[in-house]
Amino acid sequence: MEQYKEQYEHYIKRLEDRLERECKGRFAPDSLVGKAAHYSLMAGGKRVRGTLVLAFCDMLGGNSEVAEAFGAAIEMLHCYSLIHDDLPCMDDADTRRGKASCHKKFGEATALLAGDALLTLAFEVIAASAGTGQQRAEACLCLAQAAGGRGMVYGQELDLAFEHKQPTESDLIRIHTHKTGDLIHAAGRLGVIASTSVPRDEVECDAYTRSIGLVFQIVDDLLDCTATAQQLGKPVGSDAAAGKVTFATLKGIDAAYGRAQQLTENACARLEKCYGKKSVFLTTLARSLLERKN
Repeated sequence: MEQYKEQYEHYIKRLEDRLERECKGRFAPDSLVGKAAHYSLMAGGKRVRGTLVLAFCDMLGGNSEVAEAFGAAIEMLHCYSLIHDDLPCMDDADTRRGKASCHKKFGEATALLAGDALLTLAFEVIAASAGTGQQRAEACLCLAQAAGGRGMVYGQELDLAFEHKQPTESDLIRIHTHKTGDLIHAAGRLGVIASTSVPRDEVECDAYTRSIGLVFQIVDDLLDCTATAQQLGKPVGSDAAAGKVTFATLKGIDAAYGRAQQLTENACARLEKCYGKKSVFLTTLARSLLERKN
């Protein structure tokens, strides 16, 4: 576990160093939008998506320089989604990671533009990366599909549509496969694209990311019921207050956790069978996400 923690910290440092460099080089020095984007982008967090890019690339013996660019890009796109989610027209959240949300600190218009800028910058970073032309094109397509009208944005649309309706379990899975899962799945795919070797079995890589994407959302639902605002760095209990149905309220806390545990172990077993010791970091990551407290 100690080796895992050291590796995770190393991945985060690589990602944050890259994000700092990209922000410094791609925003005008006097830009308030740039300051707002940097504020939200460098506010901390687990960097799960960027870490997945680096870890998949390492497992497959890929190009770390290309993976860093792709990892920074997906972190930028994820940050844009959080800035927009917090806006009054969406979740209307005052805090994020224990700090004032972007629109609370910089105003709604600037926050909206900061999110737009990060979304656009993600593709600029991929296009300017050291990858081959084919890698850059595949990465742009992968990220666009995961984030767009059939991906994360569609998931957000479904989530809004079911705010005043009673979703079934299959509805929840469909919502969160897109809202949360598609971007996590894309992170794994970006790591594969950055690799110099063809995966022995891409089906197992895809099954792993699809499973942990759903687990991530189930655990989020559980934490909204069981954690404190101090632990999460954002308001809790908002789902219950809004009468929103989640995995936790639909299945109960114990059953929802059991489902997440089963998904995690199945995903880890499949990856271990295919990649052996090379998969240790990724399987440990999956199990740590299941047990996370924030």
